[in-house]
Amino acid sequence: MDQRHLSFRLLQVFRQVVQSGSITGASRLLHLTQPTVSLQLKKLSEVIGEPLFYYQQHKLQLTAAGELLYQTAQDIDERLTELSQQLKQQRTGNSGTISLAVVNTAQYLLPQILAAFDHAYPAVQVTLHIGNRARILERFEQQQDHLYLFSHPPRGDNVHARSVVPNPLYIVAPREHWAAKADSLRFEQLTHERFLLREPGSATRMTFDAWLSSQATELHHSMQMETNEAIRLSVIAGLGLAVLSAHTLPPATLLRQQLAVLKVAGFPLSSHWYLVQHANKRLPQAALKLQHFIEQHLSDWQDPLQQ
Repeated sequence: MDQRHLSFRLLQVFRQVVQSGSITGASRLLHLTQPTVSLQLKKLSEVIGEPLFYYQQHKLQLTAAGELLYQTAQDIDERLTELSQQLKQQRTGNSGTISLAVVNTAQYLLPQILAAFDHAYPAVQVTLHIGNRARILERFEQQQDHLYLFSHPPRGDNVHARSVVPNPLYIVAPREHWAAKADSLRFEQLTHERFLLREPGSATRMTFDAWLSSQATELHHSMQMETNEAIRLSVIAGLGLAVLSAHTLPPATLLRQQLAVLKVAGFPLSSHWYLVQHANKRLPQAALKLQHFIEQHLSDWQDPLQQ
């Protein structure tokens, strides 16, 4: 069989002849002349290399090769119908694959949102990449993902960033720390305490460093850690104080059992989360639906420490 000369049109004519039971019936349904249909069948038989029909008592019958070809033609038609439905779903955003990359702190925001999105759009597959800011910036520059979540978005003409939710930063301390008992504090009273900090370049660290610079003050003792979870557990253990996003803190009831949020003048520091896309990266409909879904759900977020 020479597949190079096999076409969908030939298969369509063949399938119609089989289903109508005659060349005359097929030509009428296809709006073709009978000689044209006969010629198409002859050409198809030459491509297959086998006769496809024979006559038995003046009735058109399929040969063994014709039976196999008809089954194949039916399979192809079903797959094309399935493809058409899948393409329609992709165009409407009801199916597809999305890549989402977020900085470490943002992972605390997303589980419930992604679970709700999965429930609403079960045919959409979301791949989540989590890393430090430097790693996610690298992915952004290489346009590896459809959407990104940053607290400090990258800059440049190729950046489309939308503020989606506040990201207040609080100073937390061990429950029994002396500062936990104070109704109000000035930051100068804490400068000799050990602060547990994220790595340089992280959004929380950048915001805190900028604030320290604006206040013309500096820390005397600090310890660097790579994750918010390590910092939070270390504060609970009494290793030091920390500046953490409200999104990384446990619910208010559990928070009071583990940590103390200090009442320091100038805090919480104001920050926001930004949903970012690369200007050169076209978003498929499914990614646009996820973008809207994230924006809609995060807009309802309320800082539990301000309620």
